[in-house]
Amino acid sequence: MSSLFPALTDGPGDRVALRFGERSLTYGGLAGAAGALAARLRGAGRVAVWATTELETAVAVTGSLLAGVAAVPLNPRSGEKELAHILSDSAPALVLAAPGTQLPPILDGLERLDVDASAVGAVPEERAADGDPALVVYTSGTTGPPKGAVLPRRALAATLDALAVAWRWTGDDVLVHGLPLFHVHGLVLGVLGPLRRGGSVRHLGRFSPRGVARELNAGATMLFGVPTMYHRIAEALPGDPELAGALAGARLLVSGSAALPVHDHERIRAATGRRVIERYGMTETLMNTSVRADGEARAGTVGVPLPGVELRLVEEDGTEIAGYDGESVGEIQVRGPNLFTGYLNRPDATAAAFTRDGWFRTGDMAVREPDGYVRIVGRKATDLIKSGGYKIGAGEIENALLEHPGVREAAVTGEPDADLGERIVAWIVPADPQAPPADAELADHVARRLAPHKRPRVVRHLDALPRNDMGKIMKRALADG
Repeated sequence: MSSLFPALTDGPGDRVALRFGERSLTYGGLAGAAGALAARLRGAGRVAVWATTELETAVAVTGSLLAGVAAVPLNPRSGEKELAHILSDSAPALVLAAPGTQLPPILDGLERLDVDASAVGAVPEERAADGDPALVVYTSGTTGPPKGAVLPRRALAATLDALAVAWRWTGDDVLVHGLPLFHVHGLVLGVLGPLRRGGSVRHLGRFSPRGVARELNAGATMLFGVPTMYHRIAEALPGDPELAGALAGARLLVSGSAALPVHDHERIRAATGRRVIERYGMTETLMNTSVRADGEARAGTVGVPLPGVELRLVEEDGTEIAGYDGESVGEIQVRGPNLFTGYLNRPDATAAAFTRDGWFRTGDMAVREPDGYVRIVGRKATDLIKSGGYKIGAGEIENALLEHPGVREAAVTGEPDADLGERIVAWIVPADPQAPPADAELADHVARRLAPHKRPRVVRHLDALPRNDMGKIMKRALADG
């Protein structure tokens, strides 16, 4: 196949490819370091990467891909039990890490190779085939141990090239982000994306609105973030004209990994004149849809299918929903070159994830607007509430609750109800814990904005919502609690 990173050999070697804090590598430097590592890795099978937010992680993954070796990113915050499962399941030949990094005892039995970001070697000819594994990324494992999604090289290339079309992403773009590097958003989009385009990435190390403003004002053109980050930006904007000006001057602001509340969309737009665009993807599928750079950034939607991606909505019995009416809720199924090849060592789970004709069952519920825009209403397992004969998406109720000035955070779930089947439960973090809004006031607020049957029947107050490393609300923890 053609090279995943043509800029390593064809582009200007003195252009900065990666910057993490005060440390940076040009394309020439990255080619040397990744090439030297690739020479040591060729034929290694799979390798684990201790995925800290450092220059060495980017070099490790790039070198692995040049060698045709599948990389298994490890979350440095994972517990011993989860790490033990991932190591047993993926059986890596060794672990790559930044020099001086202390690894947990569970990794003591695995050969360690420190990544030298200053090494000099030649970029090897990439001999791997399109279908060969590039990454094995472990899912969150909400219903059992994490599963390793095997992402082939063609999936990386297809997704990044489709995003280049949708976002008009070029080598002139400079991306800033502060995301972890053990998952698709931070690693594939946030590091490999700029490298495939021949552009630059500036990693903040630790996210802060001030860091975003500094980098955007110093020539960065794009920002990738998750809703928690954009919420912090929205909170900071009223008192920070420098941040507002920086965002106003960015070419593209992208949010992903979870839905960005409409309230935060509107606050950012009001302060900067710019809209955040959203895209939709999963570990198993990489990116499926996005609002285009030249399209309408419509709050609450994730745009249209990317080039090469087929997308359909289906009823519970598998019947495809015909036509786009903006109301009919169905499960998203996708097909295309962006998909994974299967779960490592789990042929049963792989078979269950696909239909007979090759469509991947995402488990996400959505509606499609008449113009084809996709609006996700939640996960089938946790966000689709069947109440009083209606199919109700938790996401739109959460957005409505967040529009109430007395609500800081909100999550919505369903729980069994003898009369309705399920009743809608709102979990609220009040803006003022000493004076929370009345339950009836919140229910009426939702009923006025949406419909009476979508109002919460139960309201529960919390000090904070449980979230994972990506800022996603862990609804199973709410239900179990």
